[in-house]
Amino acid sequence: MRRDGVELAYADVGVGARTALLLHGLAGCVEEWQGTLDGLRTEGYRVLALDQRGHGRSTRRPRTVSRAAYVEDVISLVERAEVGPVDLVGQSMGASTALLVAAERPDLVRRLVLVEGGIGGGGPQATAPVARWLHSWPAPFADRDAFVEFFGGSPAVARAWADGLNVRVDGLWPRWDADVLEESLTHVHAIARWKAWERVSAPTLVVRGADGLLSEHEAEEMVRRGRAARLVTVAGAGHDVHLEAPRAWQDALHAFLASTT
Repeated sequence: MRRDGVELAYADVGVGARTALLLHGLAGCVEEWQGTLDGLRTEGYRVLALDQRGHGRSTRRPRTVSRAAYVEDVISLVERAEVGPVDLVGQSMGASTALLVAAERPDLVRRLVLVEGGIGGGGPQATAPVARWLHSWPAPFADRDAFVEFFGGSPAVARAWADGLNVRVDGLWPRWDADVLEESLTHVHAIARWKAWERVSAPTLVVRGADGLLSEHEAEEMVRRGRAARLVTVAGAGHDVHLEAPRAWQDALHAFLASTT
């Protein structure tokens, strides 16, 4: 799909009366949703998963990485797919995008799932440590084992991230540029978007990892100030809940999407 001079790559699998749209986080890609995608397809969903601008197989250096640009990309994909309201799922920066889509276009969102994604804000001090990490990647990596060693933490999570690397003759490279992602994140951290959150009318599931980046205080405040929000905290999981605790994540997701309230 092409929009505003940007090529947007996405997966489109399954056939069903309901459609889910998955949005990865910063430095992520469609591949990290494979388990979630397979689970939803098995449940009779059509599933869309977008490589957001600056990521994956989409345009690597788009002209703009504003919040508005990310939001319009999602709106354009939903309208292009002609699927009506979708169950919109976003993780981290993808959750920020999903929240804003639900606030601006409630007609396009049946249910909303925010995974380790809060209200934003925090300014440059919130962006700085993530930017340092992105710029620290010693690419190219000789092979997957070298990347897994660099990434650290859970080998399963590291392998999932490795699936998103670009294979070249000289090794494995990220499919993004650190300066582009840093700029994208500055827009997320520019302001806390409580007003947008309070406009969201779709039933919403807020998912946080017990060891993740979304604080318990912020998540509980989101539920208190949301119109129809509930919170699930996944024990033993960090920021990549969907990769670190896939069974607990999918149980929570499917239970929420199947519920009538």
